[in-house]
Amino acid sequence: MSVADVKKNAQDRMIKSIETLKADLAKVRTGRAHTGILDHVMVEYYGNPTPLSQVANLTLVDARTIGVTPFEKKMGATIEKAIRDADLGLNPSSQGDQIRVPTPALTEERRKEMVKLVKSEGEDAKIAVRNIRRDANESLKKLVKDKAISEDDERRGSDDIQKLTDKAIVDIDKLLVEKEKEVLTV
Repeated sequence: MSVADVKKNAQDRMIKSIETLKADLAKVRTGRAHTGILDHVMVEYYGNPTPLSQVANLTLVDARTIGVTPFEKKMGATIEKAIRDADLGLNPSSQGDQIRVPTPALTEERRKEMVKLVKSEGEDAKIAVRNIRRDANESLKKLVKDKAISEDDERRGSDDIQKLTDKAIVDIDKLLVEKEKEVLTV
């Protein structure tokens, strides 16, 4: 393993951490409806817990309503119950073949709770990035100990890893600011 390998590995892991944060932030509900809210809803389908997106078509009816059209008509009541039980604060209602899921407007207090949640997710991502930096620096120290690289190479490598870390933290902060603004917009 070389310094370049350590840097590449650290960079890839940091990018994955940021992608994970993006996915987690997409699940945080804002005042507008989006189908991502229902991503982790599991429906009992022939005895197996199955993601909602695999048993129904999800669409946006309007800015505050998600439309859920089951692939099988008999699944309507099961899907409705799964959405209610998912503890998302949503109350679906059937209208013929389609289930409408209105997203209620957020209160000011709820918006502040969401901002705290967003900040917590961001802090978790930053901790993950710092752990990646620590692992990479330990790998470099091990390479020096095994006499695979010089101390100068290690110093340059750890400086580069610090730059990667700083860039990842800045990217995380940008994501958090955008999401906070989105959550607080009425």
